[in-house]
Amino acid sequence: MNPTKRKQSGAIGTVIIFCIAVVCAGALWIYFDEDVARKLKQEAEIQSMAVIGDVATKRLASASGEGTHGAAVDLIKRPIEVREVAENIHYATGVGNTIMITTSEGVVLFDTGLVIQSANQLQILKDTVSDADVRYIILSHSHADHIGGTRFWMDEGTDIIAHQNFEEEQRYLSELQPYQYDRNRTLFPWMPAWEDRPDIALMRYGGIVPTITVDDWETYAFTLGGIEFQVIGAPGAEGADNAVLWLPQQKVLISGDFFGPQFPQFPNIFTMRGEKVRKPVEYIKSLDRLIALNPDVILPSHLDPTIGAEKIRKGMQRIRDAVQYVHDETIAGMNAGKTVNQLMKEIKLPPNLELVQNHGRVDWAVKSIWEYYMGWFRFESTTELYPIPAQDVYADLAQIAGNENLIALANNYLIQGEPVKTLHITEIALAGDPQNSSALALRDQALVELLERAENGLRNDYEIYWLKSQLDTAL
Repeated sequence: MNPTKRKQSGAIGTVIIFCIAVVCAGALWIYFDEDVARKLKQEAEIQSMAVIGDVATKRLASASGEGTHGAAVDLIKRPIEVREVAENIHYATGVGNTIMITTSEGVVLFDTGLVIQSANQLQILKDTVSDADVRYIILSHSHADHIGGTRFWMDEGTDIIAHQNFEEEQRYLSELQPYQYDRNRTLFPWMPAWEDRPDIALMRYGGIVPTITVDDWETYAFTLGGIEFQVIGAPGAEGADNAVLWLPQQKVLISGDFFGPQFPQFPNIFTMRGEKVRKPVEYIKSLDRLIALNPDVILPSHLDPTIGAEKIRKGMQRIRDAVQYVHDETIAGMNAGKTVNQLMKEIKLPPNLELVQNHGRVDWAVKSIWEYYMGWFRFESTTELYPIPAQDVYADLAQIAGNENLIALANNYLIQGEPVKTLHITEIALAGDPQNSSALALRDQALVELLERAENGLRNDYEIYWLKSQLDTAL
């Protein structure tokens, strides 16, 4: 048997044992006090998730070491440990941070991490910070790496606070999970294949029902143990259901994914992996709302805090002004009659607004803003109206043009430093002859050229992962 298969089989066997323990703990409900039985069952579930999480983390051969860049592969490398922001504010690191605010009257959590890491985060926070009752769980949005441990942390009487749109966003992500899974796995390569994932109830996405909701730019305030908490609806960042937590006494903004994994950076106005559009003007309004708070600390749900009021203010203003600039330039270009592709090439951030683009990209933002306002029909070709793509005639084109001519053209484009045009031509050639070695070689050379440009240029994580996945497929 393949050694990897043996390891997976052993891990699966261990998981099965723990799952049996979960069932047995549930059966004890009949014989023991209800609270005792519930805690036994919860403990068995947590132990199951700890085992599954360890197996998933070890999928990456290089899973040791600290991740700092914010890329998915980096984040899975982050050791799970507790870090202190203030005497009463701690967070457990991981792909997604689980943040704990302690008070004399109980604990408040902000986000609960990725499900495969949530058990280890829970255990380390309870062991080193507090095992007091969890009074509130605040969820920044409905993405899986922010809500995964919610059911493990919940006590009877725990309130879950989220944006008013949380359940709708969770609904569509749940319904499209089979379709989105492989897309996500391309960009988050530590994920198991769909058929290999542990399909057990405690790992399934969704099913979280908030008890308290906050709408766009509204605030839900409460006080616990003398500490003031303000949950603010801040749409437009990672989706329509984004919320942040403001601690006014300490001037700490717990931001979830509002700014993305790094601060400051150009935001992912529309994600490459595919989701509902993120509204740029609403994001700008949300930024204005948060700039007015003048925080001393930003504590995100990925990576580590940013400290310093002036640094934070300038960073937020730059993000806001950069998004506003790209939005306004896109609108101006549309009104001038320019195509979306023209605008993607032309619009660049001016030097005073430059931001890293490893998460979001300006040219992709231009395209998403164009499509957000105008939809799918670009008024460029009648063929857009019908379900017959250009690829349907590629094989016929290849037959007429001839492989020799197509290969020569593709090679010329590559020599001229135009690898995307090379890909267009090799797609035509391979439609006519899928095993054409010259076309395959040129396609791979074009992908390598694009990958080198990406790694030495904007270093956009998603572009890099996509290009690597295409090269892996080619091999």
